[in-house]
Amino acid sequence: MTGRTEPDGRTMRERMDAGDLYLADDPELIAAYVRAQELTEDYNATGVHDRERRTAILGELLGAIGEETAIRPPLRVDYGSRVRIGARAFVNFGLVALDVAPITIGDDVQIGPNVQLLTPLHPLEAGLRRDKWENARPIAIGDNVWLGGGVIVCPGVTIGANTVVGAGSVVTRDLPAGVLAVGNPARVVRELPA
Repeated sequence: MTGRTEPDGRTMRERMDAGDLYLADDPELIAAYVRAQELTEDYNATGVHDRERRTAILGELLGAIGEETAIRPPLRVDYGSRVRIGARAFVNFGLVALDVAPITIGDDVQIGPNVQLLTPLHPLEAGLRRDKWENARPIAIGDNVWLGGGVIVCPGVTIGANTVVGAGSVVTRDLPAGVLAVGNPARVVRELPA
C-alpha cells in the first residue's frame, strides 16, 4: 500500500523515518500499524508453553531480537519493526514500546513490569496538534541496564550501559553509564561500582 506524498515529495513514512512532522493516518502507516497489532494480539494470546510460536511471532514483529531474550506478554507496540533488542534481555509483563522512532535495547538488559518506552512527540503549537501532526525521537538503552517496574522513558533519551533506573521513575533526559537514577524526573543519585 502506498502512502500519500507531501509537496516536498516525501511520503508520510519517509517523514516519520526522518523524525519530521507526519500524519499517522496515512494508508501505508495504518497498514503497518494494523499488521503489528495483529501480531501482538497473536503473541499476547500464546500460552506459557508456546515458546516456539512466541519466538516465531517476535521474529516477524520486531526489527531484531537477540538470542536467549525473553519477553513476557502482554506486549504493546506501534509498529514493532523499529524495536531492536539484544541478546539475553529479559522483559517482564506489560512493556509498551511506542516505536514511531527506533527503540534500541542492548544485551543483558532487564526491564521490569509495566515499563513504557515512548518515542512519539506532539507539537506544542495548538493548530498543528489539532491537525494531528506528530513526530518522534529515538530511545537507546545500553547493555546491562535495569529499568525497574513502571519506569517511563521519554522521547529522545539515551541510557548508558550498566545504569539502573529505580521503579516508577520518569526519564526525561539522557543518563550516563554506570549510575543509579530515581525520581520524576529521574536524577542521578550515585555512581555504581563497575
